[in-house]
Amino acid sequence: MAEPSLKASVPSAKAAVAEATAVLATEQLLSMYRKMVLIRRVEESLLDLAGSGKIGGAMHTAIGHEGAAVGMAAALRPQDYLTCTYRGHHHSLARGMDPRRAICEVLGKAPGFAKGKGGSMHFLDPSLGLMGANGIVGAQVPHAAGMALAAKIRGDDRVAITFFGEGALYQGLMHETFNMAQKWKLPVIFYCENNRYSEMTPISRTSSVAEIHLFARAYGMESVQIDGNNVEVVYETVARAAARARAGEGPTFIEGVTYRLAGHMANDLETYRSAEEIDMQRSYEPLTQLQQTLLGRGVAADLLAQLRAEVEQEVQSAVEFALEAPWPDVAEAYTDVYKV
Repeated sequence: MAEPSLKASVPSAKAAVAEATAVLATEQLLSMYRKMVLIRRVEESLLDLAGSGKIGGAMHTAIGHEGAAVGMAAALRPQDYLTCTYRGHHHSLARGMDPRRAICEVLGKAPGFAKGKGGSMHFLDPSLGLMGANGIVGAQVPHAAGMALAAKIRGDDRVAITFFGEGALYQGLMHETFNMAQKWKLPVIFYCENNRYSEMTPISRTSSVAEIHLFARAYGMESVQIDGNNVEVVYETVARAAARARAGEGPTFIEGVTYRLAGHMANDLETYRSAEEIDMQRSYEPLTQLQQTLLGRGVAADLLAQLRAEVEQEVQSAVEFALEAPWPDVAEAYTDVYKV
């Protein structure tokens, strides 16, 4: 049974980052819009491929979360660290991963960034600062704190950001990490993508507080709840958190309220929420919000349509490339294998 009220507007977020409105130039917002459309179309294409049986194993999309990924990528430096969950395609593409390599990896093809061995849940590209998605709930969070500790020891002015869902808040290692990060003033940003469902369970059944960023307050940590669907608000909030971290002021916990427009995973039966609930959220989702902002600034609808057409061609080409790409050689099963 779904929560009765799932509006995406977050009053406390508006108050916390009110001056973030219209911070970015129209050209930058157009670039963000194109990137968000690219992420959306890649993930929709992956769902189509999964539905036709071309993708094996579990695959989780973040359709509706694009604002968090694109706002983050624009706010941070290329050398900053990033870790994310198994729902991490959008973070990786926002940081600049080639869609062809991404789709190849999900299909298990040789040109994938991990030669097809990582699949959907283990996106990785150190050249982009992407230090790994993780299939274990919450496991990527202490990894980011460790990278932040290394950056602090080296004094190289790098920041680490880690993404997780609200369901991860009930893992013990999360709270151990929060305490350590705050005590040592680590340059790390904890970003919770609160899509209000832990797999199929609504947050009203799992959380003891309505605003889950308040958990971080117990450790003396700076925390804020924002509208995670507004890419400008995400950008400004992450930029502020990064500036605090680089100044030695320690971590920030960001709760970005968002919504999954697709299921928890590919071929999800969607029996736990109604079609009406999902349709209501389409008025608040990131692409809709940004498109309205751009049209309000006088950007021509034809220009946005042209950008979408360009992206469609790029994604179709990437899908064709991946479908025609070779499978890994059998001998690859014995490479890149290590023991401690």
